[in-house]
Amino acid sequence: MTSLTIRRPDDWHLHLRDGDMLRGVLPETSRDFARAIVMPNLVPPVVTAKDAAAYKDRILAALPAGSDFQPLMTLYLTETTDPADVAAAYADGLIHAVKLYPAGATTNSASGVKDINKAMPVLEKMAEIGLPMCVHGEVTDADVDIFDREAVFIDTKLDPLRRRLPELRVVMEHVTTSDGIDYISEAEENLAGTITTHHLIINRNHLLVGGIKPHYYCLPVAKREEHRLALRSAATSGDERFFLGTDSAPHTDPNKLCDCGCAGVFSATNTMACLAHVFEEENRLDNLEAFASLNGPAYYKLPVNEGTMTLTKQDSPVAYPKTIETGEGPVTLFDPGFPLYWSAS
Repeated sequence: MTSLTIRRPDDWHLHLRDGDMLRGVLPETSRDFARAIVMPNLVPPVVTAKDAAAYKDRILAALPAGSDFQPLMTLYLTETTDPADVAAAYADGLIHAVKLYPAGATTNSASGVKDINKAMPVLEKMAEIGLPMCVHGEVTDADVDIFDREAVFIDTKLDPLRRRLPELRVVMEHVTTSDGIDYISEAEENLAGTITTHHLIINRNHLLVGGIKPHYYCLPVAKREEHRLALRSAATSGDERFFLGTDSAPHTDPNKLCDCGCAGVFSATNTMACLAHVFEEENRLDNLEAFASLNGPAYYKLPVNEGTMTLTKQDSPVAYPKTIETGEGPVTLFDPGFPLYWSAS
């Protein structure tokens, strides 16, 4: 197969940042994707409906002329979030999810939840009205190995919460382990998972062997090869519980290449080419549309996009830029480590 036409895809986990960075990276997403769930971990975070409305206005103002891209807003869950404000924002169509960050789990998560019991009034309201909770699924305990954080989170935090609130609709974001894949696969309802582009391609050897590769450093960190293969199997299976969330997260090169480099992989520009490569390798190009364009809208109870995208395989590699220039500085694009022959139009 050298050409594939699918419904226009969506990105169900995206970081756009703000200001000059927002203006620099937004065109890379809006070029290919019709919609995206936009993460709220700004500084300060997007906590209230008023915050979300203002941030949405800034995103829309930064769009290239003629773009029809739709940002799907989220709120950042804190221990003092007002359930009434959340419910009103959802009823108005302003937000599509609330994001749970365990405090200290990743970039700009210091305001996240330390005691889940303090956030229960909001979670109970979300379960009542059907508002999804997106979760960064890692514990932050100092005595838990970083490669085990996802599995421990499932056992000690997520599963008890879902048993306590079985009606709460949960999206386990950027799944990185076979434990996460198995847990989602065994759920009968109210649980789905996003999988990133880069976790389908790299394992922890890519990050660490032959020298540290800062541009492959992300949270959750890439795991063993057996976990990467489990992710690929789930993503390419067509299972409606798994869909694309790039977790594309821009940081300038100086902030990646320093003594305490930021976690995040920027993949917005070449994600669809990378996915076509992966799905072709797995002989499942027929399931790419489900993963990128159909399963996410179904879980979020939104219509499928009317427009289409055509992916074309070329005879020679496609030239993607090494970096994206922004007003804050250069942002390095994810390098899959192999030539890409697919292009999107």
